[in-house]
Amino acid sequence: MSPFVSLNGLKSPWTKRAFTLILAIALLFCIYVWGIGSNPPGFYIDESGLSYNAYLVSKTGAGEFGSPGTFYFQIYTGGYTQYANPTQIYLLAAVFWIFGPSILAARLLAALSVFVACLLLGLLAGRISGDRWIGFIVTAFALLTPWLFEVGRLVLETFFYPLAVVLFLWSVYCAHKKEVWSWGNIAAIAMTLALLTYSYTIGRMLGPLLALGLIWLAVDRTRLFSVFKTWIVFGITLLPPVIYNLRNPGLTTRFYLISYIKPESTWSEIIYRFIGRYVEDLNPVQMLLIGDINARHHIPYALGSIFIATFILAVIGIIVIVVKHRQNAWWRFVVYGLAASVIPGALTVDKFHTLRMIAFPIFLLTLTVPALEWLLSRKESLAADSGITDESSESKDAIRIVFPAKARNSILALVLIVTLTEASYFHWKYYQEGGKRTDVFDTAYKPLYDTAVSQPVRPIYLVDNYWGPAYIHSFWYSTLEGRRKSEFIHQPYGVRAPAGSIVLSTELNCTDCEMISRGGTYILYKIIK
Repeated sequence: MSPFVSLNGLKSPWTKRAFTLILAIALLFCIYVWGIGSNPPGFYIDESGLSYNAYLVSKTGAGEFGSPGTFYFQIYTGGYTQYANPTQIYLLAAVFWIFGPSILAARLLAALSVFVACLLLGLLAGRISGDRWIGFIVTAFALLTPWLFEVGRLVLETFFYPLAVVLFLWSVYCAHKKEVWSWGNIAAIAMTLALLTYSYTIGRMLGPLLALGLIWLAVDRTRLFSVFKTWIVFGITLLPPVIYNLRNPGLTTRFYLISYIKPESTWSEIIYRFIGRYVEDLNPVQMLLIGDINARHHIPYALGSIFIATFILAVIGIIVIVVKHRQNAWWRFVVYGLAASVIPGALTVDKFHTLRMIAFPIFLLTLTVPALEWLLSRKESLAADSGITDESSESKDAIRIVFPAKARNSILALVLIVTLTEASYFHWKYYQEGGKRTDVFDTAYKPLYDTAVSQPVRPIYLVDNYWGPAYIHSFWYSTLEGRRKSEFIHQPYGVRAPAGSIVLSTELNCTDCEMISRGGTYILYKIIK
């Protein structure tokens, strides 16, 4: 029997369509992840940290520190200590449990998460508009958007977040379409809010902010009661991090390291700085022409993180909402979500940090739906949905925008052409330059590691110093090679390794040593005395 399935052998038309759709999606995913094995190059330190802990969870249920079933995972030690969120680590653990640990498996999981998010967002757009072509357009925009495409190449805590946001929007939209929310609707919203809260550090603020925004959907007393019930269920899901933080005060330490909010800061200083940072993050020049200046997050000189055409469509969408859908609770909530998604990033010192604003492109793409509806509409005018139609547009209170269908078709054609042009340039730039980002992906570490393990001396001492806790790289690479962890000793900070030992370190230099090799920010040496 041939291992290949013939479509002629599938008798049911529905089966044929399903099989064709699965093949098309699989082919599209293969195109989407093309070159992912070498671009990005190397493996960044935080990627190794998440992956190594996920491998340990797949074997023992526990990470490098702590006990099985924990909500947060301590990564690194000493002054470098961070706490990783559980969602991505457990997802990686499941993949490693099935396929074994590998960099390729980790990167494919990250890409798959964003890929599925883009498909579901397009499906939601089609559901909202009732037009499958709008669904296709939004899917294409999402898949091509640099912001999402690049995040899907990073095995960081952000790779699952776009999918979590889309699942949350689906649950809210399904509830919004009903006059009375069932307990299933309430549970779906509360659980997806919890997923947002537990999937990335920004979620500890964004989750509650989006929960608060549900008040926009409380159009009557029944809805208000449903929102209250959702808040209660969501509040229960917040108890674990509250309890964990009481027992581990270090959980919130990183926020104070990356934020301008300090114990000595006054409210006026915080508000003034926040407004400035918020405006900086929404700067169209930065967003559309430059993007994140961190080369790990965005390819330099490849234009911005959002396409100009997508941004223009979203702006048109907001105008359409103000004119036509201002009485629609769903669209009011989406606009609120767009504004709220900027807040976590605006509370930190880094300007336009795409990872901390990762929810923003999802809301922005959702706002292209009313613009696409208007551009594809056959009606000559755009009027408010509060009882105003073309026939009643002579009313003094009517908000009416007349735009010929041919002009709108021209605008849509221009938007699609510009998007295709920008997407072609970005992806050409990505595949030309992406693999050259060696410094920001710690590619210099692996050659030194290989040299270290080729030495006959054991154990190899791992020293953290000026350039951070790179010891985790050795633990991860030794895992991939099946080496025993006992071959390495992670030396406590400030404690010198014994004479005659081999040291792989992030120190700037060494004393009383014989330098074996140096690469990037790492050195490999032998202690003489």
